Amino acid sequence: MRGTQYIVLVLLWLLSIYATASFCANVTYDHRALVIDGKRRVLISGSIHYPRSTPEMWPELIQKSKDGGLDVIETYVFWNLHEPVRGQYNFEGRGDLVKFVKAVAAAGLYVHLRIGPYVCAEWNYGGFPLWLHFIPGIQFRTDNEPFKAEMKRFTAKIVDMMKQENLYASQGGPIILSQIENEYGNVDAAYGPAAKSYVKWAASMATSLDTGVPWVMCQQQDAPDPIIDTCNGFYCDGFTPTSKAKPIMWTEGYTGWFLYFGGAVPHRPVEDIAFAVARFFQLGGTFKNYYMYFGGTNFGRSSGGPFVASSYDYDAPIDEYGIIRQPKWGHLKDVHKAIKLCEEALIATDPNVTSLGPNVEAAVYNKDSACAAFLSNINTTSDARVNFNGNSYDLPAWSVSILPDCKNVVLNTAKVNSASMISSFIIKSLKGEVGSLEDSTSGWNWISEPIGISKADSFSKFGLLEQINTTADKSDYLWYSLSVDLKDDVGAQTVLHIESLGHALHAFINGKLAGSGTGNNDNATVIVDIPITLVDGNNTIDLLSITVGLQNYGAFFDTWGAGITGPVILKGLKNGSTLDLSSQQWTYQVGLKGEDLDLPSGTSGQWNSQSTLPKKQPLTWYKTNFVAPSSNNPVAIDFTGMGKGEAWVNGQSIGRYWPTYVSSNDGCTNSCDYRGPYNQYKCLKNCGKPSQTLYHVPRSWLQPDDNTLVLFEESGGDPTQISFATKQIGSMCSHVSESHPPPIATWNSDTESGRKVGPVLSLECPYPNQVISSIKFASFGTPHGTCRNFNHGSCSSNRALSIVQKACIGTSSCSIGVSVNTFGDPCKGMTKSLAVEASCT
Repeated sequence: MRGTQYIVLVLLWLLSIYATASFCANVTYDHRALVIDGKRRVLISGSIHYPRSTPEMWPELIQKSKDGGLDVIETYVFWNLHEPVRGQYNFEGRGDLVKFVKAVAAAGLYVHLRIGPYVCAEWNYGGFPLWLHFIPGIQFRTDNEPFKAEMKRFTAKIVDMMKQENLYASQGGPIILSQIENEYGNVDAAYGPAAKSYVKWAASMATSLDTGVPWVMCQQQDAPDPIIDTCNGFYCDGFTPTSKAKPIMWTEGYTGWFLYFGGAVPHRPVEDIAFAVARFFQLGGTFKNYYMYFGGTNFGRSSGGPFVASSYDYDAPIDEYGIIRQPKWGHLKDVHKAIKLCEEALIATDPNVTSLGPNVEAAVYNKDSACAAFLSNINTTSDARVNFNGNSYDLPAWSVSILPDCKNVVLNTAKVNSASMISSFIIKSLKGEVGSLEDSTSGWNWISEPIGISKADSFSKFGLLEQINTTADKSDYLWYSLSVDLKDDVGAQTVLHIESLGHALHAFINGKLAGSGTGNNDNATVIVDIPITLVDGNNTIDLLSITVGLQNYGAFFDTWGAGITGPVILKGLKNGSTLDLSSQQWTYQVGLKGEDLDLPSGTSGQWNSQSTLPKKQPLTWYKTNFVAPSSNNPVAIDFTGMGKGEAWVNGQSIGRYWPTYVSSNDGCTNSCDYRGPYNQYKCLKNCGKPSQTLYHVPRSWLQPDDNTLVLFEESGGDPTQISFATKQIGSMCSHVSESHPPPIATWNSDTESGRKVGPVLSLECPYPNQVISSIKFASFGTPHGTCRNFNHGSCSSNRALSIVQKACIGTSSCSIGVSVNTFGDPCKGMTKSLAVEASCT
């Protein structure tokens, strides 16, 4: 009997756990915060877009986000990914939205599902499927019945999917928020009066779907009740919603910016992000989302722009390869901890904001026994010393100090305790990975893509056709072909003048490449004058027009065209005459013959391996087999030596490559001052170099031995120069001063306890089973410089190196007090700091 009772008790216990885990949460809001089961919440969120990584990566990415202090994962829903053909749906692989949401739930985090269905997101066509464009009478994102019918149908489809899996919080699931539309307020003026009725319709449609959780509209000041309008931007500390009954929410706080082909690499210092985040909470915010927390990769032809690169790293706290980016991840984790220490006060009341002097202010949250304060100095150059509540505080320029008890500083946004990690790519030649091949050339097979018309489905039309309407974006490529008889009319200096809406083009005369042109992210149009050589009689002109991701942002972006719309003119014919070819009968071919033959899979086609490998030849398909790089480190392919094209590994597209598109020499600086307002042009890196040479290959796409790499090289390259690269952490560094607050983990509101702990420099190897193997630099005094470039200052303790070595070498982590008690005092009366560079093996 006792055994039976025990079993019953265990079953009841398990049922109670299950009931608790699946308890339906009531999510509402008031003027201070989202309210979950009757309690206001301070929530930290981060964007991870499921198709920009792989399902195998999701659990680790989500766990690293949770470890970084996030409560919520935010993602868009990508309509063109899920419904590539009207009525035919895809929710598999990287498109398995349900699996992604459940992975977030399994980690114990909430979800903000931004259905849109317009997403922007530097995603092809803003996330809209191209078939939508061809529905008769349709106009996107306005009070248009055909568009509204399709938008409602897809939105309802997603909501129903989530409901069927019990994924809304009202059903016991993780989804606490949904978004309808996206940044429409940035462009709605262009749509006139119909925009207002469209916004009202969208709000009504969304709420009618009865999700049981609030809906938001970002950047939409006229969002009708009960929709919450939210802020997007580098800073949102000045944002107030249109209704005092709604909380202050920040749906996109940019951790960096996206990369263009032809652009330099954006970087945003963590001190500035931390300042922006702290200011937001200082002035009443309670929900903040990082865009992006993990950016990932634009696989296939998913990038928009045009000209958005395949890398969508975004300088995010977790990099494109899934590696934590330090000190960004760690310092923001500390910021999150500091804010959560203030949560009881933050949710209890509104802030009382007072000036403490020019550009310096205090915000105090004080109710009953809860008190928290934020002290900010928004001066861009001058530090400040202020008096607050009878105490004196030093505030660096462009910083916020957080005081969870209105007395002691737990964190200052400008003082970074987290160690920085310097990652590097280890290059390994493809030749070394191919196996027993005698040389790298023999390891390659190839097929030449025919120049001009080669497919049976070609067609002829008078005049020059716009590309997107012609291809429906089934391919990046559209051939324009024409034969022209120039008997007795050939000039000595003939020029082919071509005008295109973009994005790039190649011109072939009588089967030979004559010239090329490309636009850029600021101006996609292409205008070229190409000197050509014609023959007396019949000449073939083949123009290959190329898109590089479709427009994803702007009013009426869906109507922006591409392709060679003309004029196309022959100049400098006999006697200086010209011939306008624009209105003649052109023959068109959508896409490449190799695409129809499924050459990207590597399994079909008559690949050539007998004759000499063609190098630097346009329109060439290449294929090789390779062994995956050993170890578990993330893998990239270095496309140095190639021109422009697309690459597939085991049939999966790793994206467009374009290592020959070099960024401008202008705009970068050797140092980056985090102080002062940030924009995407500040703190650029990599000027005068290729925008992207390394392209991520997810480990889950690789087999240990037999892998196939296929390239379509568009402009001409040498595939034998391609190499693998594996990413690993090189050095880790930290620089902590005597004025830094103690580590946040040691927080104690008792002043004496805080003083006793003092600032600490901590190092921890990034991977399990690693230990600190060497100390490359250590200096206590006035060291200066940056990681891998530290230098001793005029004041330096001669004991620093030996003390740090003794404390750290042979351990996976170590902590050292930054004080004269540890190192002695090499220069009395000066504020000193400790700088260390270490490596792990």
